[in-house]
Amino acid sequence: MYIKFMVLSNKTGLRVRDGKVSVTNTLSQKFTIFCLLTSGLLFSSGSAHAQSLNVYPNTSSNIQKNNPMAQLTSVSQLRDVEPTAWAYEALRSLVERYGCIVGYPDRTFRGDRALTRWEFAAGLNACMNSLERLIQDNVSVAKEDIEKLKRLSEDFKAELAALGARVGNLENRVAFLEDHQFSTTTKLSGEVIFSVSGATGGEPNAESAQITFNDRVRLNLTTSFTGRDALITGLQAYNFTGGAPITGKKSTGEILFPNDGSILSEGQTKLNWEPQFPGFNPQTLQPSCGDNSVCLYKLLYLTPVANNLAVFIAPMAETTDAFPTIIPFASEGQGAISRFAAINPALRVSGGTSGTGLASAAGFIFTPTPEVDWRALYGSVNAALPVNKGFPETVLGAGLFNGSYVAATQLTLKPTGSLDIGLNYSYSYHQINILGMGLSGFSTGVLGGKPLDTPVHLNTFGATLTWRFSPKAYFTGYGTYVMVEQAGNGGSAYTNLTSWMAGLYFPDAIVEGNTAGLMFGQPIYRTAAGNGATLTPANIGNRSTPYQLEAYYNFKVNNNISITPGAFVVFNPEGDSKNNTLGVAALRTTFSF
Repeated sequence: MYIKFMVLSNKTGLRVRDGKVSVTNTLSQKFTIFCLLTSGLLFSSGSAHAQSLNVYPNTSSNIQKNNPMAQLTSVSQLRDVEPTAWAYEALRSLVERYGCIVGYPDRTFRGDRALTRWEFAAGLNACMNSLERLIQDNVSVAKEDIEKLKRLSEDFKAELAALGARVGNLENRVAFLEDHQFSTTTKLSGEVIFSVSGATGGEPNAESAQITFNDRVRLNLTTSFTGRDALITGLQAYNFTGGAPITGKKSTGEILFPNDGSILSEGQTKLNWEPQFPGFNPQTLQPSCGDNSVCLYKLLYLTPVANNLAVFIAPMAETTDAFPTIIPFASEGQGAISRFAAINPALRVSGGTSGTGLASAAGFIFTPTPEVDWRALYGSVNAALPVNKGFPETVLGAGLFNGSYVAATQLTLKPTGSLDIGLNYSYSYHQINILGMGLSGFSTGVLGGKPLDTPVHLNTFGATLTWRFSPKAYFTGYGTYVMVEQAGNGGSAYTNLTSWMAGLYFPDAIVEGNTAGLMFGQPIYRTAAGNGATLTPANIGNRSTPYQLEAYYNFKVNNNISITPGAFVVFNPEGDSKNNTLGVAALRTTFSF
């Protein structure tokens, strides 16, 4: 989802883009915070893509070496501009507020020399172009800043004329857009996905699944009341089906895995943009949304409270709205084809990326330095229900603290300009015997051999990294370890699970703007069990480790349209070597605006 929201302030603020939020001191210092709501029990968005942690290589040093006019982003770096001069304040407010750039790498700016007036005019022209782009993007621009720009342009009229700069129509454009813009406080953005997909393999005696044509539409409204906060409201519609015991309609996974699949439509056939619980509400096990009906899937408010500190509260949110995914092909509209390859399962636990804003949550984002980012949240699945009637009426509980919940944290480190590392931990309680990841059929009934109404608590550990070892290729991967234990006084059954993935991401693959990904790994798999829980439930014929291989190519037609063919293969699907190798192919077209 492409949410463009720029904070025009040189103070601490928030930037929302592609469904994610950044805490900023200035526009040249970004500290991202995945806005919370896009796809799961805690938070996610069709937008895991626009990585708020910069996934692109740091090329500033190369630019400066090759171009003596390489630009700087802070006026305080221009040694010989006196702070007492009016030009200093004018430049500082324009450069640091709007991301304009003046000066050059040796940190000099000699406005009193005839030769350097051209450099100054070039920087001033860049500021005017930046303001024009902001106005065109429907972003408010202060009238006093336009006045500063006009005064500067008068002093450098000849040089600007030689550069062909357009200054005179700024005020007219502002007036026109104020009359015609969608809203002075709200930005509308959206993403539409069309996909054709098919799958083969699965259990030996399973039916064949037909090729399907699916869609998902998301509209996001991002509103700011102070210029530094953000209220995000997300609407979506889709035509995916699943949860046959509830909706009467089977998903592809339920058709291919009638015994190993999940009654909640979870399984290894899941596409990256497919809802975890399509067509029904897991809180009440009742049909909901689906069939292209419009539903609210995200509702979140964020605001800075101090330098480098922001807080959020959300009646509907997902983990990936708050936590950076780090994986460069996490985007549901532009990235990986499978659910497995896109995001570390540590973020998906407890329905954290359901795609329907399953949880109510609150938390904080703290970025003490550009290299360190710490976030934490608490989420409750049934916070709106006043009475916990237990299974099966309120299967996930009720209230903020009486039912299924998760407390999660992520520490993101950027030790070098080319390396991002994310460390995750979460503690969850589920009123029923589920993982809530949507990655495997045994996500429902994770304690093998125990009934569905068995409560469990989980300790989940995860690590994710992306290493940009070349401008043309990145290495990325994750590892997850989950400890599931029976809760309450009914027993001490336990199960441990692991998952890992390693992949290569290629920006500007073959053609500039196109991307590609190649991934291999192990889907979530039971590695230990005991005290009444079994590694091999009755539905598993021959327990074997599953492995998945995947590739995709994202072709960028233009700035708003992309086409992505891709496929993945799962060996020993659902951890059973008696199952036939699973193959899934998809062609996805994404429209963003």
